[in-house]
Amino acid sequence: MVRRALLDRGDELAADSEAHFRGQAPSDSQARSQAQYDSRPMSARRGTSRWRGAGGRWLVWVGRVVVWAVIVLIGYRGVLAIVSGPSSSSRPASQHTTPDVRSAFPVALAEAYALQFGKVYLNFSPATAASRSVALAAFLPAGADPQLGWNGAGTQQLLDEQVAGITVRTAHTAVVTLLARLSNGRMIELGVPVYAGGGGMAVSGDPALLPAPATAVVPTVVPAAADQATQATLQSQLAGFFAAYASGDQTTLTRFVTPGTHLAGLGGVVTLGSIDAVYAPVGGSTRTISVTVTWKFPARPAGRRAAATGSAAAALQMTYELTVARRAGTWNVQSIAASAQTAVQGPP
Repeated sequence: MVRRALLDRGDELAADSEAHFRGQAPSDSQARSQAQYDSRPMSARRGTSRWRGAGGRWLVWVGRVVVWAVIVLIGYRGVLAIVSGPSSSSRPASQHTTPDVRSAFPVALAEAYALQFGKVYLNFSPATAASRSVALAAFLPAGADPQLGWNGAGTQQLLDEQVAGITVRTAHTAVVTLLARLSNGRMIELGVPVYAGGGGMAVSGDPALLPAPATAVVPTVVPAAADQATQATLQSQLAGFFAAYASGDQTTLTRFVTPGTHLAGLGGVVTLGSIDAVYAPVGGSTRTISVTVTWKFPARPAGRRAAATGSAAAALQMTYELTVARRAGTWNVQSIAASAQTAVQGPP
């Protein structure tokens, strides 16, 4: 309010000065002030004289220029902050680090390299100790233990292995984890340190034996209420479908699938033994159901070993998830896949 009053007073002073300068007739108040001023002695006039030029308007314009300059400066700094982002002093420390050099590590090659190493390292026997050390030398740096920690006793055979994962430490080092099954029936993990550089690779240290994944506790799933009538209908219809699915007979399969659906079938690898269970929830004309079947595998060829162990055909029970749709009073199959459930459960 004070600033406004000063600015208004400055406008009045400036207006008085301009009116006086232009020869305009002064107002009554201006005339009385001028008369009082003229009636004073000359010495009093000098003591109270003031500059009546355009000082008031000059102050107004200076103040406006200063205010606009501040507004422009604040706007400029705000736009600059938005465009350029936070200043370097406020950025997280991680952004000041060098780019992630780990992306330069040859992951796929290191995994294949570790698999080849595992086939040599996890197989040992005193009878093959010499050839094992020669094979290991292709993976080890100069001066490393030729048997890589094995004491030369005992026998072990690797049955199977896969890459379980890889942890890249730097652009040159990583640990490849193998999941392996051994001849003693146990499953283990093996951590293999790998160094990559200069166009080559090497196992840079002793491998580490790690525990295999633990068996998870699968939660019990309570199915929704079952549609008993639909299950009975599907039980009879699905026998023909699964028989055709086992053989891969496309002509027969076409009778059981919805128009436009194509299923390749199993090509005679197995034959249908039985439909063991069908679970169909209550629903509309399209539903997802579970079906448990028993497949029969072809009998082994007759021979001395077959006679000793028996020639009965092997059988396996498996559970499928099917999407079925009802058309003209018949359920047709839209898709077939493995079921997430281990077995078909009855109604609650």
